[in-house]
Amino acid sequence: MIVGVDVGTSVTKADAYDEQGRKLASAERASRLEQFPDGRVEQDLEDVVASVADVVRRVVAEAGDRDVRALALTGQGDGMWLRDEQGAAVRPPISWLDDRGADVVRAWQDDGTLAEVYRRTGAGLFPGCHAPLLVALERDEPEALERATVAGYCVDALVQRLTGEITVDASDASLPFLDVVERRYDDAALAACGVAQHRGLLAEPAPSGAVFALDQRGADIVGLPVGTPVTGGPFDLPACAVGAGLSSPGDGLVIIGTTLACEVFTDRVAPDDPDDAAGPEPAGMWLCTPQDGLWLRAMPAMVGTAGLDWLLDFLGVGIDALPELLEGTAPGAGGVSALPFLAASGERAPFVDTRARGQMEGITLSTSRGDVVRAVCEGIAYTAKHCFERAASSVDREGTLVACGGGSRSGPWAQIFADVLERPLVVPDDPGLGTRGAAITAARALGEDVDPAAWAAPSRTVEPSADAHTCYADGYLRYRAHVDTARSFWARQAQGFRRDPAPARP
Repeated sequence: MIVGVDVGTSVTKADAYDEQGRKLASAERASRLEQFPDGRVEQDLEDVVASVADVVRRVVAEAGDRDVRALALTGQGDGMWLRDEQGAAVRPPISWLDDRGADVVRAWQDDGTLAEVYRRTGAGLFPGCHAPLLVALERDEPEALERATVAGYCVDALVQRLTGEITVDASDASLPFLDVVERRYDDAALAACGVAQHRGLLAEPAPSGAVFALDQRGADIVGLPVGTPVTGGPFDLPACAVGAGLSSPGDGLVIIGTTLACEVFTDRVAPDDPDDAAGPEPAGMWLCTPQDGLWLRAMPAMVGTAGLDWLLDFLGVGIDALPELLEGTAPGAGGVSALPFLAASGERAPFVDTRARGQMEGITLSTSRGDVVRAVCEGIAYTAKHCFERAASSVDREGTLVACGGGSRSGPWAQIFADVLERPLVVPDDPGLGTRGAAITAARALGEDVDPAAWAAPSRTVEPSADAHTCYADGYLRYRAHVDTARSFWARQAQGFRRDPAPARP
């Protein structure tokens, strides 16, 4: 069997799969996420390693007397996991949710650095990615960079701890400095960000199909034999796409999780021209996949289930109340509309705005809790539509669209997504596409001819409702206008709403 491990932002999951892709056992464990009032968000590497050890040992025990052919790792991307030569953290890992680089990103938007990096690598910079984090650490904690041997990501931090290898998957390295066609770092992009002096902290991307092996330290951690094959990546966004059984240009995936990730397979890399004043602004990313010549155009928005969880907690109800709350409302949420931008670091796709904040309008004394909840669910679905409009511009056809993540488990919310996107939505019965994609990647790396479609979990298809078409088409136009108005407001708010002096009276 192959054990797939997906290290998420707050939960680590492990699933064991047999040779036909059937799930044999599962386990999960929560990880700690430290969120500070000033917008910093960090994790504990030792806690993450312990979570991996726990779920792997439990899955192996539950699966019974079976040999583990490979340990397949995937997990969250972005952020910065600074380590020394032995794989120990030189400071707490910085999450992709972190806000400390927001001022750097705003300055780069003004001076053209964002456009220059996007022109070279197709990466839209945001506060939680390597470029602004390197600048922020050089400013605030230069000693941490001096002590570090590698500035990496979650998955390669685990690979180093389990195998001793310092490496990185090309999918993780795609943002923000990698030329994803050549799979090498773009020195000019590093120089544009003023971090060329830290080039030595970036591990070289491993070739497609790379396989490592547990060393003694790693074997002691997870309880598997020394020499057990280990694969490290792709990270969760492309891993979920592989696990969904998708691989053709035009196929798409929406991950309704902590991140609302919208991504489309493409066979060409063609970033928008950032100098085109009429074109879209730099945002999103192009990701390498395990298959050479195939990329993902990804728009991972900061909005997602975290915002809905916050709202339900604010209303004093649990996630189990969501179906009832939605089923008691109608499309349009009784005239209530929401901008669900609740992340402290703002938004990163389909636009970059570090000042983005949540808003709600249309509330009256007759507004129900269900209307408010539905407005947030519809707002997140509108964000997905906005993201797919950007992502799909790089492909010539619409393929299969799959939804996964915790939000896809809600039938009423999945229906909202299908209605807003105006496309049939394939929803797998098993939402664990990250571990499945990691396992498929490992099987292929071991030389097996694996058909992802054959490994795909059973699913249901949610068809868009014709009755909701007009309501959501109009609602989406209002949402886009609301976003434009809000962005102008956020910019003015940051400037303190300064007024021109009143003209003197004659």
